[in-house]
Amino acid sequence: MSPECSRVLDALGQPLPPELAAHVASCAECRALVEGFDALEPVKAPAEAPAVKVTVPARALEELAARPIPTPWWREVLVLVGAYVGLTALGALALTPLGLMLNSAPPGVVAGLAVLVVLAMVGGAVVALAPVRRVAWGLLGTCTAVVALSVVLGGSGLAVKSFLAGAIGCMRTHMLLSALPLLSALVMLRRSAYHPARAVAAGLSAGAVGLLLLHVHCPDGSAAHLAASHVGPWLLLGGLALLVRSRLPTSNHAP
Repeated sequence: MSPECSRVLDALGQPLPPELAAHVASCAECRALVEGFDALEPVKAPAEAPAVKVTVPARALEELAARPIPTPWWREVLVLVGAYVGLTALGALALTPLGLMLNSAPPGVVAGLAVLVVLAMVGGAVVALAPVRRVAWGLLGTCTAVVALSVVLGGSGLAVKSFLAGAIGCMRTHMLLSALPLLSALVMLRRSAYHPARAVAAGLSAGAVGLLLLHVHCPDGSAAHLAASHVGPWLLLGGLALLVRSRLPTSNHAP
């Protein structure tokens, strides 16, 4: 191969200067090389992958336009706890004519259990609304068991009515006092995706309103009465919240 042939090989795909063009015209091998290279089709660039279109619901766009910055989750907890406090105060006013502080257990025990129930009320609201990926069933069950056993074992031991009469009255009162708190908790829960543990925590948190008021108001401190009429409805409200929330649609339309 002559030096001119090497230069033609290096210049393939580019305009040839006059001296190389003259060499190609006189060299059969270079002419065949250039003609074959020109006959090749240019390599096509790979086609770009089609863009994936994400359809955002109009309702979501409206919410994002109205609230571009998300509301801190703890504000919703404060709103829910504030509702609990207000409804607890209304319940206390309703029970005052009948006697609000009738628990005959030692004052220290009554106060300590009241604080424990209030902690369950606030803690349940935090567990229900805090933006965590997982809620530990074990921790929730342990805290529930501690509160339940403390209420049952912290009674005065005094039975003032027959078991059935006392149970019916306290169960009815507990459900009435906890109805609006439970409704408030369910309204808040609809703003986030359904999660069974959150629903149970919200129900127990709402039921703590009725549990607290019954704790200070009910004079019957027998273990059987406290287990059936105070703790029983409280646990039932946790299950009721789970059942109702599983059937409620979620109202948050953010993407």
